[in-house]
Amino acid sequence: MKLQRNAVAGTLESSDIMVRIQPGEAGAGVRIELESSVMQQYGEAIVHTIAAVMKDMEIEDALVEAVDHGALECTIKARVETAVRRGCQEVKA
Repeated sequence: MKLQRNAVAGTLESSDIMVRIQPGEAGAGVRIELESSVMQQYGEAIVHTIAAVMKDMEIEDALVEAVDHGALECTIKARVETAVRRGCQEVKA
């Protein structure tokens, strides 16, 4: 998949994560910027989860900005996948 435009998924509510994604420069790779209320405890795991979803969806160049408020791993995965699909202009029936 190739990102075509900027996209957002999620909210800033408690136990959720807001993910903003935008196309990156060719060859730049995936850059992840994370702000989290649980950064000390889970920051590395959250970044790893985001990176894994990006890799699974075959996104090679992107900027991902995430603002986390204690989201579970399944929520993080869902928000990242939704943002990618929106950014790729993919519509799921």
